[in-house]
Amino acid sequence: MATDWTTAAWFLPLVLPIALWVAWSDMATMKIPNKAVLALLAVFVVVGPIALPFNDYLWRYAHFGVVIVLGFVLSSLGTMGAGDAKFGAAMAPFIARQDVVLFMFLLGATTIAAFLLHRSARSSNAIRSRFPEWESWTRREFPMGFALAPALVFYLAVAVFT
Repeated sequence: MATDWTTAAWFLPLVLPIALWVAWSDMATMKIPNKAVLALLAVFVVVGPIALPFNDYLWRYAHFGVVIVLGFVLSSLGTMGAGDAKFGAAMAPFIARQDVVLFMFLLGATTIAAFLLHRSARSSNAIRSRFPEWESWTRREFPMGFALAPALVFYLAVAVFT
């Protein structure tokens, strides 16, 4: 893993509450707030120069650029929500280029787990009655923020704790 534990340790405590906000909001409203996307990007902008070598920090903005363009295309084609695309772009600078394949496997596993967990919770009367207003219970679409956010947290946590 290219991201070392000290870099991840700088980011993880600040990313975690934003990730929880995104996952919760997407399940409740099927929207990822722009404020959450901007908050995540602000963490990178402010903490990045401390956590990363400056040259690496600057290059990681290219990750944002690539993912925002891909997300825009996928969103335009209707295969991804605009909030998911924006949040994915805000996540991108946190991922080391050398870890992209590893992260994609992690995202795939997280997406499968989140999907199964969400669909199981959705079919549980006990859980649905606790959060009856959640829009994701009745929508066909999956709240992808429920998978994207924990994937970033897991990526950083693996770097910190291994």
